[in-house]
Amino acid sequence: MNVPRFKLSSIIIFFICLVVLVSLSITILLITDTTSENIESQLEEKAATISRIVAESQVVRDGLTSQTPEEDIQEYAMTIQEATDVLFIVVMDMEGIRKSHPIAEQIGKPFVGGDEQQVLLGEYYTSRSEGTLGESLRSFSPILDNEQSQIGAVAVGISLDKVQSSIQQSQFKILMGSVIGLVIGILGAFWLARYIKKSLFGLEPYAIARIHEERNQMLQSVHEGIIAIDADSKIVLVNKSARRIFQKAGLLDKEPVGMDISEFLPGAMLDHKQADLDEEQNFNGVSVISNRVPLVVNDQVIGAIATFRDKTEVNELAEQLTGIQLYADTLRAQSHEFMNQLHVLLGMIKLEEYGQVKQFITKLTDHQAHEVGTVTQHIKDPMLSGFIIGKISYAREARVELTISCETEIPQARDPAIAHELITILGNVIDNAIDSAMDSERKSVFAEFSYVDELLEMTIADSGPGISPDMQETIFSKGVSSKKGKDRGYGLFLAKNSVEKLEGSIEVMSGTDGAVFSIVVPYEAGGGNT
Repeated sequence: MNVPRFKLSSIIIFFICLVVLVSLSITILLITDTTSENIESQLEEKAATISRIVAESQVVRDGLTSQTPEEDIQEYAMTIQEATDVLFIVVMDMEGIRKSHPIAEQIGKPFVGGDEQQVLLGEYYTSRSEGTLGESLRSFSPILDNEQSQIGAVAVGISLDKVQSSIQQSQFKILMGSVIGLVIGILGAFWLARYIKKSLFGLEPYAIARIHEERNQMLQSVHEGIIAIDADSKIVLVNKSARRIFQKAGLLDKEPVGMDISEFLPGAMLDHKQADLDEEQNFNGVSVISNRVPLVVNDQVIGAIATFRDKTEVNELAEQLTGIQLYADTLRAQSHEFMNQLHVLLGMIKLEEYGQVKQFITKLTDHQAHEVGTVTQHIKDPMLSGFIIGKISYAREARVELTISCETEIPQARDPAIAHELITILGNVIDNAIDSAMDSERKSVFAEFSYVDELLEMTIADSGPGISPDMQETIFSKGVSSKKGKDRGYGLFLAKNSVEKLEGSIEVMSGTDGAVFSIVVPYEAGGGNT
């Protein structure tokens, strides 16, 4: 039985359009009723307000008590009617006889509609009825004299046709907005489908799956072991024969795919820039004969592949690969940087202190525009400047003033990997400085940057209690910290490792008024600076 195969573009377009259509339909259903009720409520409130204003008018009171001519009531009512754009304003006496009406011939005749009895008893209310001007929404208010005795009533009417027209206009706007949203969704779906299809070289999912399966079957069926790496020396492929050899060598404690080749096979020398044929290698006591060749696409080296076959029996199991715990420690140290903010927000939300949540978020983002402009003006690397802006917000949350100073413009690095290492260095050193400054009265941290002769100099000073002379010698060691608590002593250790990886230097000077970290690393500017 053949399963129908749909094109990727068709699937994407269909589901995006379906999601947009369902979402908009639900939105229309929910909003339409609410909008209609709100419009009716607003018109009722408008009519009630106008009727109360007219009822409180001295012109109307005097006209009903014969202190002024009754014609003044008509003139006043028509003026208010034209200004407020209502259907009618009718003033009546206690007998229900009209004293004003949009049609002058109706003055002196009884009020029509049959819903005026309650207002003549002194009640305020709104009703719907049909009169000489058609069906309308009416608001009634009694008219009281200066002694608070009722001398008449006023009725203000708004045409129900106008009410329905307002509702229809609102529904039309909602519908138009939904149609525009649907059109945008469809256009976005077409664009997304086209972009994904282009990224996949025009291949459909089933074709990609078939090619992937065919490649896997061919590689897995080869008797020789095969291992491939990408341009970043990350392992992307290990076939069954290679896994069997690695298992003999005791190297399959961890999944190799995704690991760095130097971590998985220390000393393997799988250089993806030079071909080596028929060389003997030792995989943790298991000797193999290997062939290593680079993978070249469009004159660019995208990785390397090695084939090998077993030469000796297993001698002994290898020690576990190093570097995994360090990777976990790095993740733990980095995650520690933003956990406090999440805990604060979670606590406020659980306490339902939504006002404080808003204040807290507003405080975190306060002065952001100024900070972004200042940092990005001097630091041209987007990743580094964005990171520093985030640190300013983090310091502000900790009630510590973080001041950034740049003696020169800091260009974008030629190698993006340098920016990643700088983030590790600055992140841990600045966090350590903020942590120390929190125990001081001034609570301030100063970070200065300078770029001269392809050297990036960074100085981070805090107002904390400083570092004791004994601890200064071991402050960069793993697990060493002046603070007590679990998971401490990793930050400066990771910073030191990153500095050494960049072949730079890091020094610390400390006194009773704080510590100063001086960092110098080679920094080659890229060609994309502005």
